[in-house]
Amino acid sequence: MNIGLRGTFIAIVQDRRIAFRPHGELVPMRLATVVFLLLACMFHQAVPSFARTNAPEAAPRTQPYPMQTMPRLAQVERSPNTNTVGIVTGRPNGTDFAIAHEISTVLATGQETGPRGEVGLRILPMVGKGGIQNVRDVLTLPGADMGITPKILLDHLRASKELGDISKSLVYIAPLFHEELHILARPEIRNLADLAGKHVNFGEEDSGTQILARDILGRLGLKATEINVDQNAAAEGMRKGDIAATVFITGKPARWLERYAREDGFHLVPVPYTSSLEEDYLPTTFTHQDYPSLIATDERIATLAVGSVLIASNSPRTSERYRRLETFVNAFFSRISEFESPTRHPKWKEVNVAAVWPGWRRFAPAERWLKQRRLAAPDTDARAEFERYLDQSGNVPSATERERLFQGFLRWWRERKGR
Repeated sequence: MNIGLRGTFIAIVQDRRIAFRPHGELVPMRLATVVFLLLACMFHQAVPSFARTNAPEAAPRTQPYPMQTMPRLAQVERSPNTNTVGIVTGRPNGTDFAIAHEISTVLATGQETGPRGEVGLRILPMVGKGGIQNVRDVLTLPGADMGITPKILLDHLRASKELGDISKSLVYIAPLFHEELHILARPEIRNLADLAGKHVNFGEEDSGTQILARDILGRLGLKATEINVDQNAAAEGMRKGDIAATVFITGKPARWLERYAREDGFHLVPVPYTSSLEEDYLPTTFTHQDYPSLIATDERIATLAVGSVLIASNSPRTSERYRRLETFVNAFFSRISEFESPTRHPKWKEVNVAAVWPGWRRFAPAERWLKQRRLAAPDTDARAEFERYLDQSGNVPSATERERLFQGFLRWWRERKGR
């Protein structure tokens, strides 16, 4: 019996003694009180047993943790990894995803781990939708610290202001590789003109391929019936004869094309390089080395290329994102030579992180790192000098002419520097 119940009964007894003072009446009252208290104690002990008997069968009791090994909530809750940097890319079969994955792989090696196995820097490739959505993700999505995207798409968004003034909200870390225009077609399609009025896949809605395919084919004056499906569905539609060709833009070689061959009736359509394309695109070719199953040994197929760039949100210097990106830049730039290994993607041969992207601001820690180490500095200085010359002269050449002029200027620059 608990203390509260005993106190209550004692109070009752005392009240009874006061009320019945004659001795003859006091004894029976005391006896009744004792009997009442005994019954109360018996009932108090019986209730728990009764409840256990009538309760549903409980799960077997397990041995509780010893006090010293009992896990504490504060210990099992994991805090976010402040050293994880996300890179938004396109689909897993694209070159940009392969490049991001190799960045993750290389930078993951050679790092010291902390007491719980944590690393100083972790790169997380993120499969994105591509196109405008990737840029939007970098601007708004937590964890999407960087993104790989075509330069021309960013120039388009800056002009249209669809996402606001991205010249202020975005910075670039480094120009990367070129992405080529691929047009995979059925046997009866021998040139672009044959696609007029036919069903042509432009890639999924709002993807970078769709936006750039519309731009390129529009400049070439080609009018086709646009279809928007993924590349696997497009290839199946081509086998059935429902789709004449599929367009996609990615860095060569596109690994998923290895499953198709000329014997299956698939081939790559040549794309002419006209004056309407010179402002934003560069001419290039596909060879047998790029696609052995689609291109003959001595064959060359003309196409177009567009540069890609690694971008980031223009975060405040005091922000956690800024600190993460600075850590990434120091690691990535310091180990850039490791990406030149023959086992890495061929597109790394085109990457010069010190190259300048005119008209856009570079991420400040990246600019500072390059100036301090002078990585490929002569060419970088030459590009800056060349751009200043063009600005002063008022000359605005096309992309092709600009590059041709720069290569001539670069030869002169190197001779002047005694290289």
